Amino acid sequence: MSWLATALAGVLGIVTPAIAHLAAERTGPTAARVEIASAAAGLRGAVLHDRPRPTLTVVRPSPQTHRRRPANAKGTVGVGAPKPVTRAPAIPHGPQLLVDVPGAGIVAHRSPWLSSPRAGVVAANSKYYRVPITIWVEDTNANGKWGKVQLPYVWPRTEGWIPLRGLRRETTRVVVSVDLSEHTVRVYQGGALRYRVAAATGSSWSPTPPGDYVVTDRVPFGAGSALGSFAFGISGIQPRLPSGWSGGNQLAIHGTDDPSSIGRSVSAGCVRVSEWSLAHFEPLLRLGTPVLIRP
Repeated sequence: MSWLATALAGVLGIVTPAIAHLAAERTGPTAARVEIASAAAGLRGAVLHDRPRPTLTVVRPSPQTHRRRPANAKGTVGVGAPKPVTRAPAIPHGPQLLVDVPGAGIVAHRSPWLSSPRAGVVAANSKYYRVPITIWVEDTNANGKWGKVQLPYVWPRTEGWIPLRGLRRETTRVVVSVDLSEHTVRVYQGGALRYRVAAATGSSWSPTPPGDYVVTDRVPFGAGSALGSFAFGISGIQPRLPSGWSGGNQLAIHGTDDPSSIGRSVSAGCVRVSEWSLAHFEPLLRLGTPVLIRP
């Protein structure tokens, strides 16, 4: 599992001077240190991310019409998938509306009008890497002026309504579904199943918390990393940290240096997948991609 902690990282076009926490630390004179909670719960491992920081460009598509309609999606099982199952998860159907959160964040209300009590604030930047957040709008009100969202990095999971006027809009047809009972990650595109792969999930004493999340960070790692070659930070936190844990608490989907752990409940809360999975997920899971974690 992993919680992305403070780091110097350029994530999807944003090079942000921050330092992150891993479960344990090693120091280097010039390396940009990236610490992420990794390996089995209670174990400590450190990763030095000392690759040159690339200059990347964020490409945002043109706005499109938003439609959300739950449906049971069907598709083809991907390579390296776990054993077949008899049920498919319900996923949102059609283009999913995403909005860019402005620098000051957005006040969310319990109902779609300004006089409604506050539900909280939608954070402007990711928890540790400080990447500008693109949030998924799960639904809109009748006139389309307000959108229902999940507040990032809040537990218990809390939803609220935000005014959509003036916010930059985009859409995605990619949705990620994580089934904890099956140890399975599915990636859908346009309602069709693209990939279904086995995954490691949280242990019984630090279970992966269910909820609706979005991708907030895209972090590459060097060869031999305990987190594999890539991590997708998501907008959730682990409320049940293992005893003595000193790392961060942000959830992520990432790789592993222990392939035998995949398919088991052994992490501190993050979702581990294979390198094959990371290579195929990386082009699809952009910032704001919905990630639905179910029991």
